[in-house]
Amino acid sequence: MSITKIHARQIFDSRGNPTVEVDLYTSKGRFRAAVPSGASTGVHEAVELRDGDKSQYVGKGVSKAVSNVNQLIAPELIKSGLKVTNQKAIDDFLIELDGSANKGKLGANAILGVSIAVAEAGAAEKEVPLYQHLAELSGVKPPYVLPVPAFNVINGGSHAGNKLAFQEFMLLPTGADSFTEALKIGTETYHTLKKVINSKYGIDATNVGDEGGFAPNVSGAEESLELLIEAIKKAGYEGKIKIALDVASSEFYKEGKYDLDFKNPNSDPTKWISGKELADFYIGLVKKYPIVSIEDPFDQDDWEAWTHFTKESGIQIVGDDLTVTNPARIHTAIEKKACNGLLLKVNQIGTVSESIQAAQLSRSDGWGVMVSHRSGETENTFIADLVVALGVGQIKTGAPARSERVAKYNALLRIEEEITASGTKPVFAGAKGLSAGLTPPAL
Repeated sequence: MSITKIHARQIFDSRGNPTVEVDLYTSKGRFRAAVPSGASTGVHEAVELRDGDKSQYVGKGVSKAVSNVNQLIAPELIKSGLKVTNQKAIDDFLIELDGSANKGKLGANAILGVSIAVAEAGAAEKEVPLYQHLAELSGVKPPYVLPVPAFNVINGGSHAGNKLAFQEFMLLPTGADSFTEALKIGTETYHTLKKVINSKYGIDATNVGDEGGFAPNVSGAEESLELLIEAIKKAGYEGKIKIALDVASSEFYKEGKYDLDFKNPNSDPTKWISGKELADFYIGLVKKYPIVSIEDPFDQDDWEAWTHFTKESGIQIVGDDLTVTNPARIHTAIEKKACNGLLLKVNQIGTVSESIQAAQLSRSDGWGVMVSHRSGETENTFIADLVVALGVGQIKTGAPARSERVAKYNALLRIEEEITASGTKPVFAGAKGLSAGLTPPAL
């Protein structure tokens, strides 16, 4: 059960930026983990340690984080004799070794690589699938819940070069009967959307962004939503697909107002709108389109707007930059009734145990939880096991395109098949997974 060797190296993520990979060894073999990286990151996230040397990898090198694993974490953790099945003790050990409030000393990317590798090794030690090991760590019992996938099919914000302020427009096949069917519905609608966009904007508009979504030169949110509705109808899935938005509004929050034309360097300040005006705009969209979830509708510190909108909207309001998978921020959001959903990103907090704690805390208040990838991804599929383990019923990991995204969906297909073969039919979260965060899927 003990760790015999740990070795980290610098590899590259899906955007061609350096990231950390960790190999951890026990008597059972080698266990590998790679760390994702975000583009639009909240100011309250755990610190992703970068070298900052502009002459190397445009300042994005991770040699310091790699060195921290190899020179500091590895010898101390091996010497501790902690067992890989004791995830919480190891994560607490890593947090204490770092000693900072935001994991800025060793780097959340260094710590997370080790934490995920430990989880992989723990599952192997128990000779169970990773999702089962994580479920046992989380106190979740079968039947296992397979999530509704949230396919990011139209990109805007900092993920795309178009004028669109909102960052993601997602398709959620809540009307499917299984994860396999949800993936079928999502891929068929994605390919139909490609044809719709090609016919209206030309073939250039079907190039894909960081997460596999299209970035047509639309004028705004309503034009994007109309494209989705047309694609859903043409694919034959009207009524089976709901829509979710990730606004990432911290990206266009200026001087207490929201600038929906923020990509224009000559944006007119007289057209910037208040939080209440933006909330009214969202409510208009929710009334007109089948939108069931909105993520980061306001700036990460605009608590008043969050609380007002969550009370008024009647749908799932998801905190990402607001909550950053941090139990302390989640506590505050619960107290203020600022949202009713959590976006769970393991690299925002930096350990597996704290990610589980964040999900448990959110669920204790009846929130929905959506496990999420980052825009800079690797082929690592840890989050596919995590979402099944937690039973939270929602995952977003991009469009059904680009291998680093599809790897997670393929992993879920395998998990679904494996659970079914074991004789216990998995539950597909369906619409229950997206009911305004108020009634999470039964565990």
